[in-house]
Amino acid sequence: MSVAEFSQKHFINYLSNIRGVSKNLTTSTSNNLHIFSSLESTNQTTWQLINSGAPPGTIVIAIQQTGGRGQWGRNWMSKVGGLYMSVAFAPHIPISQTSQLTLSVASGIASSLQNYGLPVKIKWPNDLILQNRKLGGILTETRVNKEKISHAVIGVGINWANSVPETGINLQSYYQKQSQPEIFSLEMLAAIVFQGLNSGIKQLLDSGIESILCSYTQLLINIGQEVLVEDCIGKVVGVAKTGELRVQLNPGSTIPLTKSQISPLEICLKPGTINLGYGQYS
Repeated sequence: MSVAEFSQKHFINYLSNIRGVSKNLTTSTSNNLHIFSSLESTNQTTWQLINSGAPPGTIVIAIQQTGGRGQWGRNWMSKVGGLYMSVAFAPHIPISQTSQLTLSVASGIASSLQNYGLPVKIKWPNDLILQNRKLGGILTETRVNKEKISHAVIGVGINWANSVPETGINLQSYYQKQSQPEIFSLEMLAAIVFQGLNSGIKQLLDSGIESILCSYTQLLINIGQEVLVEDCIGKVVGVAKTGELRVQLNPGSTIPLTKSQISPLEICLKPGTINLGYGQYS
């Protein structure tokens, strides 16, 4: 099978063999799976399907994207050989919990990949990191009705055999140096990622963000990282329930007036307000 093909049968078979995946989830996934050779954006196509009446649980997978997007509108390289997947949900949670969707998905996917021997970590808020390089990313888009998220589309891109920039890594290059790879195909990777994504959302809806923050923080590669915030030096100490980054400033620092404060020397930073970089973690 070439990298330009994706087998629905193999994907469903792998999904059905993952521990904890119910027969009902496997069946509904099979019925709501859409595979395309090329799309501008899997998120965009998923929204179009929702507008046409597609149910929650709808999955869109593309062999390549011509207009893939990351967070903050950045372009996402989406060449043949990578995993490009979007999933529709109807979470019906308050708007204030939007960022929690991303935290939950990142934690769920990273944990699922670790179950298959990959030492994947998270770079706040939504990057999946392997050997200090970017393995994948997550893009969350929502639609609001009466102050609640009526629909959400979660897009995930994971580097499998596609070319990547200098700050990136794909799994096939990683596996060239490993004696016993545990993920054997793009379809198997897709099944593992989907299971992790789905379990992360389910945990959020069933138990709340408190049950997720602990595992997310343990996976966070930025803990202890030194950062500069408006000429003040501090270090990353965690993530708040709101999804903001918690930074403890050095003694003697003055709290920047533009930042929210949660303790005498601790502030919270919103996603997109600080660049944490790559390859500089302890």
